[in-house]
Amino acid sequence: MRGGCGVVKIDHQGETPPYEQVRVHYAHAISNRELPVGAKLPTVRALAKDLGLAVNTVARAYRELEEAGLVETRGRAGTVVSANGDSNRERVRAAAAQYAAMSAELGLSSQEAMEIVRAALRT
Repeated sequence: MRGGCGVVKIDHQGETPPYEQVRVHYAHAISNRELPVGAKLPTVRALAKDLGLAVNTVARAYRELEEAGLVETRGRAGTVVSANGDSNRERVRAAAAQYAAMSAELGLSSQEAMEIVRAALRT
C-alpha cells in the first residue's frame, strides 16, 4: 500500500506487531519529512483493507501517532500530519545541543557522549 510516503510493508511473520510496523513507518516518514505538515494519511479503513489488517490494528497505530503529537485527527476531514511534529523536532534539537554542551563542559569525549545516547535510546 502506498501511504503517501512509500510502501507500507507488513511482516506478518515477524516479532514486531503489525500496529507497531504501521506506526514506525509513518513516524519515520514524518520525521524524515517525506510527509509534510498537513499531509493527509489514508483512512483507517482503507489502510486496514489494503494491508490486510483489522481496522482496530490501524486505529491503534494512528492513535499512538496522535498521542506522540505527530498527527491529528480532524473528524471527517481525516488524519493529517501535525505541525506539532516540527516543534517536537525542534525541542529534541535544542535538548541535543544542550546535552552536547554539557558533555563538553564535563570533559566527555564525543564517543563517550554518543555511547550514553545510544544506551538511552535502547531503553
